[in-house]
Amino acid sequence: MSHNHHSISIHFAQAVIDAALLQGLSEQTLLDDCGISKGLLSNPDVRITPMQLSKLMQSVWINADDEYLCLGSHPSRHGVFSLMAKQVLPSGNLRQVYRRGVKFYNLVAEATELRFEEDSEHARFYLKLTEPGLDPDHVLSDFLLLLWHRFPSWLIGQKIPLTKICFTHSKPAHFEEYRLMFPCEAFYNQPESYFEFDRSILNVPVVQTQQNLSAYLRRCPLDWFKRQSYYPVYTRKVMDYLEVTENMAETSMEGIANQIHTTTRTLRRKLLEEGTSFQELKDSVRRDEAIHFLSQPDIPISQIARMLGFTEAAAFTRAFKHWTGISPSMYRKSKE
Repeated sequence: MSHNHHSISIHFAQAVIDAALLQGLSEQTLLDDCGISKGLLSNPDVRITPMQLSKLMQSVWINADDEYLCLGSHPSRHGVFSLMAKQVLPSGNLRQVYRRGVKFYNLVAEATELRFEEDSEHARFYLKLTEPGLDPDHVLSDFLLLLWHRFPSWLIGQKIPLTKICFTHSKPAHFEEYRLMFPCEAFYNQPESYFEFDRSILNVPVVQTQQNLSAYLRRCPLDWFKRQSYYPVYTRKVMDYLEVTENMAETSMEGIANQIHTTTRTLRRKLLEEGTSFQELKDSVRRDEAIHFLSQPDIPISQIARMLGFTEAAAFTRAFKHWTGISPSMYRKSKE
């Protein structure tokens, strides 16, 4: 198994497409560009690959000339992020990255108001949309907070360890996605939207080069969707084991309990306290792996079933339909 084969809720794709359609973009063009079938959009349980979401966003950036995905009060023209990235690259450290980046966007992007502050212990990056009603599903705010965590992390060559992230909106239906997006605890219904981290990391120097930046910009936004999951202690231990196992069929709670030097009973109780179970975690890993493999047409469904630990294809089909609402064959056909 590979921890890079994770999936993303189609919620984000649906919200981006809805906003793009209001601006007159062609739905079929967007779907063709990212390889998503229109039939999948109506099923909230469906999940897509990071590559599909990345290609969809690239399509909107280009066709709408708006890096704010048609969800802001004013567009941020395609190429603005690249200009900002080149401006902050010569920064001496992370503190300068945030200060310069915030100043740049506040000069050129009317749809957002950014703020960066630090005190004796913490640093905070604040985001405010000038017209939040245009982003009813919070996709733009989610995306921009993600960007301003992932890009500076890349510049200094290490993940910025967030202590918390706060949202002005209430807890959304897609809140579980935040575990994949922001490696920290989330708080809702807050006065302002921001993320916080220890200020000591602000002195870490920028390590990337112009050559590295050019390659990074060509990949954007794909790198921003790589997994940086936040999970409680025992959930994380189980996920770490499941994501690297080469034999899912023989992976059991007993085996993992032995690996982490605890009893099965204790592990089951700890997972329950953290709001999950071994089977739920195992299914989430198998679901994401299945979506990854189904995106590769040369791998037979029967082989995927065996790779994921199912004794027969029919059992895999039932499980996949339970996870996503559609069968593996329908999911693969929708991508043709």
